[in-house]
Amino acid sequence: MRYLALLAALSMPAIAFLTMRGAFGPDTGDVSDRYPTLLAAAGYAFSIWGLIFLLDVAYGGWQVARRSRPRRDPVLPMSTAGFVLTAAWMPVFSMGWFVAAWAIIFAALGCLLYCAIATSQSRRAWPGQMVFAWLPLSLHAGWLSLAAFLNTAQVIVAHGWLSTAVQLPWSLALLGGAGALLMLANMAMRGNLAYVAAAVWGLVAVYVKQSASTMDGANVTATCALVLASALAAQYAWLRWTRDAPGIGETA
Repeated sequence: MRYLALLAALSMPAIAFLTMRGAFGPDTGDVSDRYPTLLAAAGYAFSIWGLIFLLDVAYGGWQVARRSRPRRDPVLPMSTAGFVLTAAWMPVFSMGWFVAAWAIIFAALGCLLYCAIATSQSRRAWPGQMVFAWLPLSLHAGWLSLAAFLNTAQVIVAHGWLSTAVQLPWSLALLGGAGALLMLANMAMRGNLAYVAAAVWGLVAVYVKQSASTMDGANVTATCALVLASALAAQYAWLRWTRDAPGIGETA
């Protein structure tokens, strides 16, 4: 399983490269541009995948290299599944199989969010886990926690499930769902900086994109994305303070 985790981690940048070269059809950016939504993020935001892939490969290498291992590591199969699903999402989305891509990204989110929560609760237990497991898995989970909802908006527009002319009501509902997931997960992890940082990065990119958009409701969505980013950052600060302050909560 450890070698499979490394192979799965390596498959993500490899498939991303092939996707950008058009091996499976239009690249993901071109496909996204065909279905404009009020939850689209500025293009620069997706550069975070480079960091995520690099850290995930480091995680796979760490799994192979480390000598001291628990007999049963519940995070390992879930992280491997999350990497495989992340890799699978790219060609499926490029080929226009949007419902399948939507199911895949939420499945990947479930796997990686489980890993982020598990490593947040036990990161003192294993040598090197803070850098090589908690950080990559939390960053990956944080980005997917937002990206899954952005992808949902594109699926809705691509299939015309809801109004494409009046997107604001259902876009705010999706943004609210993303916010609820992010804040509940962050609370469960008692403040996870990597998780929050990835989500805030994406939310600010939504603000940047929608601030310059001419779509009806774009300014409202931009403001809500910025408010959510601020609320998530404030929640993280509060959770860390109550965790570290003497006599409040549980000491770190």
